[in-house]
Amino acid sequence: MSHNKRILLFWLLVAVAVIVADQVSKQVILAVFHPGEQRALTGFFSLTLIYNTGASFGLLADMGGWQRWFFTLLALGVCLWILLMLWKEPRPKLQNTALSLILGGALGNVIDRLLHGAVVDFLDFHLSGWHWPTFNLADSGIVAGAALWVLASFLEQRERKP
Repeated sequence: MSHNKRILLFWLLVAVAVIVADQVSKQVILAVFHPGEQRALTGFFSLTLIYNTGASFGLLADMGGWQRWFFTLLALGVCLWILLMLWKEPRPKLQNTALSLILGGALGNVIDRLLHGAVVDFLDFHLSGWHWPTFNLADSGIVAGAALWVLASFLEQRERKP
């Protein structure tokens, strides 16, 4: 196996780890909760089963169903682009980590859209009347990957300055 293939395989395994953690956590929640059911674990964190038919934070959730296929195709397009980026050029580890986390998160949510017609969300944070939209581990992978990508971009620019 060539060096490039081994490197790609490693980063794909990172993405698979995100997918497995995401899907296992969702299967546990689906086995224990009914839609809308909430269980407070602390004063600021609950587990709440929600089916999100829209994008992040429920954006476009009430648009009649077309968004399921739109977001599925969009995510698959992004995943293809990420695979090409991981395959084509050597990148710093931080960038590859970011891409792998985004890839795993996007595919975790695609699996939900194909199996359930919506994304399964269950992590629910709230405090003093403030409520963050319910999310899942795939979303966490996407957000962490995006944050790492931004950090990597800043670090890269910093290294380029004389």
